[in-house]
Amino acid sequence: MKIELAEPYRNTEQGREAESLLLPCVQCGQCTFTCPTFRLLDDEWDGPRGRIYLIKQFMEGKEPTPDTLELPAYTLSTLEGRTLSANLQLHLDRCLGCRSCETSCPQGVRYGRLLDIGRELVEQESPRPLKEKLARRALRAVVPYRYRFTALLRTGQALRRFLPEDLRARIPQRRKGGVWPDRPHGRRMLIWQGCVQPGLAPDINAASARVLDRFGIRLIPASDGCCGALSHHMAETDEARAFMRMNIDALWPHIEAGAEALVLTASGCGMHFREYGQLLHDDPQYRDKAARISELTRDIAEIVAEEWNDDPLHALPAPPKPRRIVFQSSCSLQHGEKLNGVVEKLLKRAGFKLLPVRYPFMCCGSAGAYSLLQHTLSESLRERKLETLLVSRPEAIATANIGCLTHLALASPVPVSHWIELLDKTFQEADSQLRGHPEPQMNLAPANADS
Repeated sequence: MKIELAEPYRNTEQGREAESLLLPCVQCGQCTFTCPTFRLLDDEWDGPRGRIYLIKQFMEGKEPTPDTLELPAYTLSTLEGRTLSANLQLHLDRCLGCRSCETSCPQGVRYGRLLDIGRELVEQESPRPLKEKLARRALRAVVPYRYRFTALLRTGQALRRFLPEDLRARIPQRRKGGVWPDRPHGRRMLIWQGCVQPGLAPDINAASARVLDRFGIRLIPASDGCCGALSHHMAETDEARAFMRMNIDALWPHIEAGAEALVLTASGCGMHFREYGQLLHDDPQYRDKAARISELTRDIAEIVAEEWNDDPLHALPAPPKPRRIVFQSSCSLQHGEKLNGVVEKLLKRAGFKLLPVRYPFMCCGSAGAYSLLQHTLSESLRERKLETLLVSRPEAIATANIGCLTHLALASPVPVSHWIELLDKTFQEADSQLRGHPEPQMNLAPANADS
């Protein structure tokens, strides 16, 4: 796709990068039918091909007209009466950033990065209404900060029973945190705590620490706070970079002290950490450290897959009746981190019966702040996702990202857990059997303080 950049973007780093990202795209449309919002809305402008075309038009300074629309499937229905920048903002806001289109693109177009550039430029060109500005600012003032978010969450949970049903349904039940092992080991890794996960599901990282403790690895909790993804996806680039630099400063002493890896249990954060090197490549003070952070970033599934060897101490007895579950592979895990299939193999090895899932590439609608900013679309996508997950009547749903877990659990009739919690319970069950005190069939529901 050739592009003639308008004067404001000509000879700029963003303009050159956007041109290089657009060039491989041949507008073939193979990405379109793997796009969740296109499948939901049946509108080309809400698919990757349409969004790419609008970004191209925007960077060329052209308003779309019937003469400039090159694809017959495009319509002007959503464009009439709106400027190009306002339309582009509308359709980029509706994008989940799931990157399913990248997985299906035969040309290897890096749509995710193009989306970042488009959002940042259009945010400068088309100021938002005051209501939208305040809502987005409020999210950024609370969600990235662990203690602010947890305090607000605990207040909502305490008042949950007194709230109207529709509001109560949006507040997750409180989950208990488990024991964090502190045995000394020769090997040490960092584990990212994050901003919302400690409040929403505190046992995920503790379960990871218990599992890796079996493999002779001590997990050291890293600093709290946001990885920067929330600000980044809301086109607050300077704010996102400030978070990244702060995180690098907090992690660096541990890395210098010999920590082997930075372990992530939230695949959305993991995807963002893997891109630190790229996002800070122009920062002479931080680029080398950022690249090193990206190199050390590992999803918990990668660590378990490497460390869970054939040692008899790690063997698990076959369960008398395999637990029937489905795995919801988060978009950030399969499309962002390219780890599709890794968790599934681990769960099968642990004795779970994994049931098939139709359209496994489809997003659940969580996508960070998307479920709050695009609530109606998000709920529709969740409804469709749950239909495909529950059709085989599983006992539970496993996932790999805190956003997906929370979003699905609010509407799912069966328990939703992080897969590492299920693996930890399986190991604990095996320990009880070895001690001659077999436990009853595993409870697949997470530990809830409210229950």
